[in-house]
Amino acid sequence: MELGEDQNRGVIMVVDDTPANLKLLDDMLTGCGYRVLSFPSGDLALKALEKNLPDLILLDINMPVMSGFEVCSRLKAAPPLQQIPVLFISALSDISDKVKAFAAGGLDYVTKPFQFEEVRARIETHLRVRRQQVALQEALSRLKELESLRDNLVHMVIHDMRNPLSAISGAIELLRPLDCSDELKDPTLDMAQSATNELTRMVNALLDISRLESGKMPLHLQTTSLRAIAQEAIRDTSMQAKWENVVVHLVEDRSDAGEACVDPIIIQRVLCNLISNAIKFSLENGRIEVCIRTEEKTVSASVRDHGRGIPERYHRLIFEKFGQVATREEGVKYSSGLGLTFCKLAIEAHDGTIGLQSEPGVGSEFFFTVPRFLQPVESSGD
Repeated sequence: MELGEDQNRGVIMVVDDTPANLKLLDDMLTGCGYRVLSFPSGDLALKALEKNLPDLILLDINMPVMSGFEVCSRLKAAPPLQQIPVLFISALSDISDKVKAFAAGGLDYVTKPFQFEEVRARIETHLRVRRQQVALQEALSRLKELESLRDNLVHMVIHDMRNPLSAISGAIELLRPLDCSDELKDPTLDMAQSATNELTRMVNALLDISRLESGKMPLHLQTTSLRAIAQEAIRDTSMQAKWENVVVHLVEDRSDAGEACVDPIIIQRVLCNLISNAIKFSLENGRIEVCIRTEEKTVSASVRDHGRGIPERYHRLIFEKFGQVATREEGVKYSSGLGLTFCKLAIEAHDGTIGLQSEPGVGSEFFFTVPRFLQPVESSGD
């Protein structure tokens, strides 16, 4: 390629203590359209790198004062320089020297005497890869910025939705007659209240997912009975269960209170989400069992339904943010994309685990495990 065909091919730094080699590479690379920075020693090259960053470095090994191995090691130890590709050009041909060059951070190795066509081909390949890496990194940075903007917008909109939802819920309560038999009650008010409660849970889930992901949601831990929390969660979802003709049952074991050190409000919301999800996918006149079990160091809770079940290939996806799964074959959506994501993040914030066992046509069991006790804090002594 002659000079002028491409005037902006890149900047190549050449470091070699032999003047003839330095001039030869300088002339050849300049003739190919590269801008060349030539230095006869490693220390001069490192000083120049404080002001000028090349796209690639051609580096000799046997040089006085500082070898090419040491120059490359210093490059790779400096964050602003470590991404610059380094190609060694050396008369050393032993395998041990090549291994040492790669261990120092070199990307390629050419043995002297070299053929310039080979050197040029290697340079072009590594520059192309490097430019693709830079472009990918820039695209990733832009994507992260866009995701941040999207999350901030969603957070703002969702936050502003809370007040209207509270007003709707209050208006529904004002519309209810103070003294009215069950036969005369308007069922549409219950439907409206149930829908409002569901939308409120979704709004809260989005806000809390954002806070959990950013680590800005503190947990207020206290020793609490998970059995008592489960009872509250069942009461909170009773209206939804009534409309879906589903019975939610807490498996009795009064000797096991399931005491654990948790944030009771967060864990109650986790159980509400799991129960609500089970109600959605239960069959009419279905039954849901909530179970609490205490082990030596952990407490587990499970919510089991006998509904449609979930194919195994979807088990991990439904915990992902906005991870709705629907297929033409099944014609079923398996997640709201919000509630289960909140559950996963909330349980992980408690240093716990969450999972799912399910089989199509049999039902699903969502479960989580949390530590019973806080991690012990080492004492500094008296």
